[in-house]
Amino acid sequence: MNTLTTSFSTHHSYSHTPSTFHTTLTPIQSLSFRTPNHNFRLLCFSSDPSHSLPVVVVGSANADIYVEIDRLPLEGETLAAKSGETLAGGKGANQATCSAKLSRPTYFIGQVGDDAYGSLVTGALRSGGVRLDSLTVVPSVPTGHAVVMLQSNGQNSIIIIGGANSSGWPSSLARQHLDLVAQAGIVLLQREIPDYVNVQVAQAARNAGVPVVLDAGGMDGPLPPQLLNFVDILSPNETELARITGMPTESFEQIAQAALKCHELGVKQVLVKLGHKGSALFVEGEKPIQQPAILAKTVVDTTGAGDTFTAAFAVALVEGKSRKECLRFAAAAACLCVQVKGASPSMPDRNSVLDLLNRQ
Repeated sequence: MNTLTTSFSTHHSYSHTPSTFHTTLTPIQSLSFRTPNHNFRLLCFSSDPSHSLPVVVVGSANADIYVEIDRLPLEGETLAAKSGETLAGGKGANQATCSAKLSRPTYFIGQVGDDAYGSLVTGALRSGGVRLDSLTVVPSVPTGHAVVMLQSNGQNSIIIIGGANSSGWPSSLARQHLDLVAQAGIVLLQREIPDYVNVQVAQAARNAGVPVVLDAGGMDGPLPPQLLNFVDILSPNETELARITGMPTESFEQIAQAALKCHELGVKQVLVKLGHKGSALFVEGEKPIQQPAILAKTVVDTTGAGDTFTAAFAVALVEGKSRKECLRFAAAAACLCVQVKGASPSMPDRNSVLDLLNRQ
């Protein structure tokens, strides 16, 4: 028998200057609806849209060291780069920045080192509007960083050094972090932090009735079954989908069969990113929803495009848009992302995405 209970949850709204954050507390009424297997929380009212249920991103933050080259070097070859610079990145930070720039209240739970890279990443997140109360500085390890080899056609090759993303996490997450997860409208995870962290977060979200989106990008190892049990939407690209399932993904029919394998593994929804071929959402028991790519006239840098897509989809979803609308919104955001160099710096704002959609 289902039970319906009424509760009041407290949410935090933050206004900030570049160096300070001010906290106010606003009660929001919500309904908790329990079934034998899940709890679902529905927002009943909020007097101010800025107090809407937030996106919570748990994941990685990197300093991306960019080198621009005409082509990748051959084995044993040395090439001169045309230019080089360091920009903020990391799948978690990218998704948090994207969500915040799309005008959704966004919190980031992650780790950086006490070093120059950590300061760079923290500054970029803060300037993007991300709320950083749950960002931890770990003095004993360096900030995660990556070497991004950017070719003239906009394609890239990336080497990641985990640093604070993979080391220094506690065996049990702090209660305030799990409480924040339980207060979210949706939670975004990726695989550039330890699996045991993702499992704790996903379980806390499931217990609170909060949907979880897992971006499959990051570690190459198999997905832990206990993590898949708590994930509502798995979001791989074609290569990641092939790795997860051990199946080919060269045609749409093959992708559909691989998505069916994910359903068998326990994931009800599979959001597949197909690059210039668009995207597709596979919901168990339903017809796939396909979305063509919105193609950019000029591709400057594809770094972060998948993160933009996943985060934009999640923002649209938590706002109550239809699945088709979510896919279209995400496609527009990704189109804008690839036209700007850098990962976090290329995340589009909400007005730009809506303007692009209005021109389609």
